[in-house]
Amino acid sequence: MSFLQSELVRAGLVEINELQEEIFKDAMKFPSMSTEKQYEHLEKLETLLEKQKIMYTRVCLSDDPEAQQIKENIIDASKMLGFPGDVDPGNLFNNMHMTIQNLRKLVEKGLDK
Repeated sequence: MSFLQSELVRAGLVEINELQEEIFKDAMKFPSMSTEKQYEHLEKLETLLEKQKIMYTRVCLSDDPEAQQIKENIIDASKMLGFPGDVDPGNLFNNMHMTIQNLRKLVEKGLDK
């Protein structure tokens, strides 16, 4: 069975896609959202990031050609976003997590006003 034929992998990819659609749909509204909605949005971002990290780990552990192609696509996408080609996507995920934490702190500061 190929990597993409796995029910677990396909279900994970569907979840990732659905979360991405929800997040992108609301991203531009973030500044005008209530604090509660901002927290919910950040929770979705954290959930998405965790699911992406798990999928990336699965891809890296597989020797299936489809999985290796997905890994290359992830690396290429990070290059298109301006990251150096030698940056480990695992580090990118960690940096994204820190960015989400910083956004959470900004939302919290807004409460202190």
